Amino acid sequence: MADNNMIKIDMVEGKVKGGVKSRRVVAYVVLSIACFFCLIWFYILIVNATRSKGELTRGFTPIPSTHLIENLRNALTGTQPILNGMVNSIIISVCTAALCVYFSCMTAYAIHAYDFKLKKAIFTTILAIMMIPTQVTALGFLQLIDKMHLMDNFIPLIVPAIASPIVFFYMKQYMESTLPLELLEAARIDGAGEIRIFNTIVLPLMVPAMAVQAIFSFVSSWNNYFTPALVLSTDTKKTLPILIAQLRSADFLKFDMGVVYATIAFSIFPVVVVYLILSKFIVGGLAAGSVKG
Repeated sequence: MADNNMIKIDMVEGKVKGGVKSRRVVAYVVLSIACFFCLIWFYILIVNATRSKGELTRGFTPIPSTHLIENLRNALTGTQPILNGMVNSIIISVCTAALCVYFSCMTAYAIHAYDFKLKKAIFTTILAIMMIPTQVTALGFLQLIDKMHLMDNFIPLIVPAIASPIVFFYMKQYMESTLPLELLEAARIDGAGEIRIFNTIVLPLMVPAMAVQAIFSFVSSWNNYFTPALVLSTDTKKTLPILIAQLRSADFLKFDMGVVYATIAFSIFPVVVVYLILSKFIVGGLAAGSVKG
């Protein structure tokens, strides 16, 4: 009887192990396919950046060519100030990400930690603003900054990032799961001020969420074309997306697709670097949180 039970247990364990192994194989296959479709476009971009204008007109080939340095040199020494555009994009994107993450976290902390009148109404209003497209408010925004004499300036592209309903909502949801109100009460009993509580207790706990939103905010600002194209008019102040669009809209006889591909490839490296830097904070923060829990 005991032998039969042992056989049944071994059969059940074998089925469980087999099911786990089959699910793992399916997961790896699906992830490999998804990874392929995510990375193939970067490979195509890099390959095209190594090819000349004549080679690109003959069609695509998966084998890289030898014109990458030439295309990059032509892009950096051409009519468009690509290096200035890179610096401008970095300044705007870094400042936007920092302001967006910090003040959105502060707003989420105020809604999460305090009870006051119209709290629910304010929260609902902030969420409702998420539904308003940027294009709807563009005309009024341009009229406002024109009256303030801020046209062709970085300030209208950086300061409005303080108000980001999407980042605020993410921070608020993250706080509800990781920031107990008892911890804040204990800090207040110990005599800590609200600014100190926020900067020394809340922000360290929010590092994983802040890193994720910093990546999204940086990439969104880096790829933003609509608002900078309306605000900036001086070539030396324009961002990379505007300069790349101007390269593509050049005269047909002067248009070099290899230079465009090289410029696009050149423009994605800061985004990759930012992701690699902040991804360490994401993994480290999640690991620290799991150990403390």
